Amino acid sequence: MTDPAGGQATRVVTTAPQSSPNAGSAILTVEHLTKVFGRSGREHKAVDDLSFHLDEGESLAIVGESGSGKTTTARIVAGLETATSGRVVMDGLDVTRGPRTGRRKDVARIVQMVFQDPFGSLDPRQKIGKGLEELLTIHFGLSGSGLSDRVSELLDQVGLDDRHAAYLPRTLSGGQRQRVAIARALALEPKILILDEAVSALDVSVQAQVLNLLVDIRQNTGISYLFVSHDLGVVRQVTDNCLVLNCGKLVESGPTAQVLDAPAEAYTRALIDAVPKPGWKPRRRVV
Repeated sequence: MTDPAGGQATRVVTTAPQSSPNAGSAILTVEHLTKVFGRSGREHKAVDDLSFHLDEGESLAIVGESGSGKTTTARIVAGLETATSGRVVMDGLDVTRGPRTGRRKDVARIVQMVFQDPFGSLDPRQKIGKGLEELLTIHFGLSGSGLSDRVSELLDQVGLDDRHAAYLPRTLSGGQRQRVAIARALALEPKILILDEAVSALDVSVQAQVLNLLVDIRQNTGISYLFVSHDLGVVRQVTDNCLVLNCGKLVESGPTAQVLDAPAEAYTRALIDAVPKPGWKPRRRVV
């Protein structure tokens, strides 16, 4: 399968993304979001007056080159960064200034984030099963057979089995670690899952497996995805709609296929044209 520019994309053996029956009701609303780093005189505006919404059951991509503001936007939504101005509302909760102490559990039950490097998000000294048990005990008060059954269910949901519960992260492959990271996020039964370059560190065959897994999870649970990626082939396979950012500003938005097949803006066309074509060979730079 090729991307819209004709370049080679990740092969995914699944059907086109399908919206949830609940689609149409916004689970996330972002209004005039701005994030400025640095001090007066040396400021950098990473996100500049950005507005969008994510519907229930929708998969929405945020794309752009490095420095476009896509990850900063995702981190603000996840509560890992605080906006300079603007408004973020998730499932009726205003979380613009981040989750307050008394609401951290409530917000964690709404949104979870899966990072590019799964190893960095897992405790290297904690067995996989123990990590899941800890989350389930804190947030749901599970114990005994109910706890062990739920751990087994989560592992099965991401394509692992009970044997993996006894493993440490270092004994797993990169794809298995990312599956564990997804299981940990799903353990809290969130309504929104943010995926920040979640498959970019994996090889092509493992990427396809994880992407198919994400499609299945969305179809089975109705969860909403906010998918941050530079890989336009991946974006085409797993998202319904797409936002294109440049220097923190919204350049273009619309259905993913429309944006990638018939981009209206020069910047979007440049992004697509930058994807290597079949047969492309790097040339040695002449100094």
